[in-house]
Amino acid sequence: ENKMSKIDLTKLLSDMLNAAKGELGEKWPIAKDYAETEFKKIGEQILLIEKRKLTGEITEEEAKLLLHMQANASKAVLLAIEGIGLLTAEAAINAVLKVIKDAVNAAIGMAVI
Repeated sequence: ENKMSKIDLTKLLSDMLNAAKGELGEKWPIAKDYAETEFKKIGEQILLIEKRKLTGEITEEEAKLLLHMQANASKAVLLAIEGIGLLTAEAAINAVLKVIKDAVNAAIGMAVI
């Protein structure tokens, strides 16, 4: 993990999991392991965006696109779980992004979420 990062990945992951748990309800026990794996990927993508922003390698639009692609991949994984429909998967991912939005945008210094 990047020691210079302004982002606390452990806290982000915890916040994301709590947000998703609220949306997934009774499906949480079967979704938890998948969600943890996927949200770690979102977190890693955020750290990569932060690093690229510091080196000037990425624009705000590129950052948004990368994060959007990762969020969609995570939504697809949730959708593959028995009994989780599109609206529930979308609600879970939206809740995840909403709960980390302010912290991530402030740390990176641009509106990526």
